[in-house]
Amino acid sequence: MLEIERKFLVTSEAFKTEAFTRNRIKQGYLSSIPERTVRVRIKGNKGFLTIKGISSDSGISRFEWEKEIPLDEAENLLLLCEKGVIDKTRFEVKSGHHTFEIDEFYGENQGLIMAEIELQSETEAFEKPSWLGEEVTNDKRFYNSYLSNNPYKNWN
Repeated sequence: MLEIERKFLVTSEAFKTEAFTRNRIKQGYLSSIPERTVRVRIKGNKGFLTIKGISSDSGISRFEWEKEIPLDEAENLLLLCEKGVIDKTRFEVKSGHHTFEIDEFYGENQGLIMAEIELQSETEAFEKPSWLGEEVTNDKRFYNSYLSNNPYKNWN
C-alpha cells in the first residue's frame, strides 16, 4: 500500500505513437488536504475511490489505498467533490521494464502534459524516453489535488 512514483513534464507528443492504451479520466476530490487526499475517479467505464497519505520528504513515496466502485456510485460521488474536477487522457507507454503513465490535461489545465512512473524503490533505475522532460516529483503544484484547486491556466 506504498506508492513509489516519480513525475516529469513531457516535452513533446511523440509518446502518443508509442502508447499501448489510452483512457479518458475524470476525477475529483472529496478531500484535497495533503495529510489525507480522498479521490473519486472515473477511468473509462470504471469507478474508483482512492485515499492517499502525505508524501515523504522526497515526494516520491506515500501511502495509497484504492478500491474499484460501481460506475454509478463514482458518478454520484463526483457531484459531492470540491470544485475543480480534473479531465485528462491517460496514455500508457512501455519504456524498458517500466510503464509510464502520461496524462494530457483538458479544461482548466489544458496545455499540461505529465508523465509518471511507479517504482519498487526510491532509488530504482529506469530508462528515460526522449520526450521526458524536467522532473517535478517534489513540486506539489503538479499534484492533481493541487491542480484541481489551482489550475495550470492560472499559473504565471
